Amino acid sequence: MLKSPIGRLRLLGLLEGASLLLLIGVAVPFKYLYGNPSLVRALGPVHGLLFLLFVLNTLRVGVEYQWRFSTTWKVLLACLLPFGTFYVDRKILAPMQKQEIKS
Repeated sequence: MLKSPIGRLRLLGLLEGASLLLLIGVAVPFKYLYGNPSLVRALGPVHGLLFLLFVLNTLRVGVEYQWRFSTTWKVLLACLLPFGTFYVDRKILAPMQKQEIKS
């Protein structure tokens, strides 16, 4: 999975999506229910870094593979939505990687 640029992008997408879900599903409620922002302080920068890495890698892979603008835009938009990176992984990135392996 990690040998190809698309495989690395898929991994980053899964990590970014998981970090967003942990942040909004666990850390933020913990902050507001218990008045303890420690999880947000810990997960926030991790999610931010994964988000930036995902965006930069999406742009790099889009240029390298000569994606259409619409494909690049869909992948970039996905990282802004909860579960978006999981959807894009299944609908766009996994089929691309499967096609790449066949070639």
